[in-house]
Amino acid sequence: MIASFFDFSGVDGALTRYRVLAVVVGISILVLVCIGIPLDFGAGHPVVDKKLGFVHGAFFYPLYIVFTLDLGRRVRMHPIHLVLIIVLGTIPVASIYAERYTTRFVRARQEAPASEQV
Repeated sequence: MIASFFDFSGVDGALTRYRVLAVVVGISILVLVCIGIPLDFGAGHPVVDKKLGFVHGAFFYPLYIVFTLDLGRRVRMHPIHLVLIIVLGTIPVASIYAERYTTRFVRARQEAPASEQV
């Protein structure tokens, strides 16, 4: 998996990067919503909300968008499909569902003959 993560020339590397970031984004937003926000507003401890919120918003989600667009470009996804995947990254755990769906879509696309992919 590590070797395919750093493969910047093919679809497999783009898919691996997308999958890793989709899981990271899904878990980080779940932690923010279920732990960070209740601690901030309920107990007055904003540490998790501020620290993880910054990392999620400044690094994880923008990388998720970039990797999603890269994967979409490589497999020629429809723009509506791309927008839907990006929007699902803003909902807790939905990015993990989108990752499973997108992985099936990309693998089916790779197995299909080139004449059917237009």
